[in-house]
Amino acid sequence: MKIAYVRVSTVEQNEARQIEALEIYGIEKWFTEKVSGKDTNRPQLQQMLEFAREGDTIYVHDFTRLARSTKDLLDIVEHLKSKGIHLVSNKESIDTSTPTGKLMLTFLAGIAEFERENLLERQREGIAIAKRNGKYKGRKPFKSDKFETLYEEYIKRKITKAEFACQLGTSRPTLNKLIKNYEKSLYSDTKSK
Repeated sequence: MKIAYVRVSTVEQNEARQIEALEIYGIEKWFTEKVSGKDTNRPQLQQMLEFAREGDTIYVHDFTRLARSTKDLLDIVEHLKSKGIHLVSNKESIDTSTPTGKLMLTFLAGIAEFERENLLERQREGIAIAKRNGKYKGRKPFKSDKFETLYEEYIKRKITKAEFACQLGTSRPTLNKLIKNYEKSLYSDTKSK
């Protein structure tokens, strides 16, 4: 099936230009939305990703309609690839069902990886300089007097993990690490007795 995804950022913007550019492909199913592309948590995008099946082709006017960041774009492309779905970008003339299209996406992935490595290298250099100058102390460990009480409530299923994190004022990944470390310390205390 030929599927199109059309997005404009605001209600005032008009999607007619994108629709007209994609009509030449004989689109059978349209997903259109007026929402910012700052992340991939968009209703029509998610519906389209759920709807598309192996052998389908998704058409976009250009990659910026699908994702703003290279990382988000590559994540979407990888998701589509895992489901056996092709992607065609009209403006960039990239079709992932062709060897050239696959090569272009490999270049994009390489550039994204290069950017990420450069960022991490600059970060490491900055931290090393700050440490040498005595200005870097690292991230402060998370501390809360409420943790043990909330942990007991969580274990007894009085609160959910989301509520636990919210009441601590931390993220779920941080909470997962805190729980893991706490349970490890409980286990080692029990074992040493």
